[in-house]
Amino acid sequence: MNMMIPTGLEELNGLLKGGYPERSSILIVGPPGIGKEAIGYWFMHSGLSSSDFCLYVTRLAVSEVLQDMRAFHVDLADSPMWIASEGAQTKCDITDLASLSVNIKEALRRDGEGSIRIVADILSSLLMLNPSETIYRFLSQLLTEIKQRKAVFLATIEEGMHQPQVLAAMEQLFDGVLELKLFEEGLRVIPLLRIRKMRGMPPEPGYFRFSFSQGKMEVSAYVR
Repeated sequence: MNMMIPTGLEELNGLLKGGYPERSSILIVGPPGIGKEAIGYWFMHSGLSSSDFCLYVTRLAVSEVLQDMRAFHVDLADSPMWIASEGAQTKCDITDLASLSVNIKEALRRDGEGSIRIVADILSSLLMLNPSETIYRFLSQLLTEIKQRKAVFLATIEEGMHQPQVLAAMEQLFDGVLELKLFEEGLRVIPLLRIRKMRGMPPEPGYFRFSFSQGKMEVSAYVR
């Protein structure tokens, strides 16, 4: 029986029948400011509360990520391991793919055989600085190694920054894809969530309305 790793958000766990599959990679697609990073924040929070090994990889400074976490009412009781531009145990250099891969793999080897959670917000930046074929190979190799462990790798990517074929190639690499979008309905703008695909689940074509409030994610069926 496949194990499910809780997302840290009760409502999202319900949609995913318990959480993310163990040994999986999850891609969250959405426009800037919609809250896709918050899904990663709560995934980290849940992992640290369960004493999992947690690694956060970011092109930002640690202080910037922590400030944004507080805006979503995410208060980490402990600290994950960081690979970041500033304030981290290991510096994140998105211009050096070989070094980035080595640093992530070395961090994983420190934890032995325990459960691992990785969140990365660097994918769009990598695609802007490198040919898409290079990033495809980089991710393929990295995800293959990560899946040898009891790990879930969660990455975010910016909608609208990449050509459709590039985004489709990235989605093909991942076991699960969550799509967040803003839908204009008259004078209202409604945040919507869709499970594009998830390993072990049948297709879920419908959209759900969602919002973040006081550290929780509220989800309801969307009916036009």
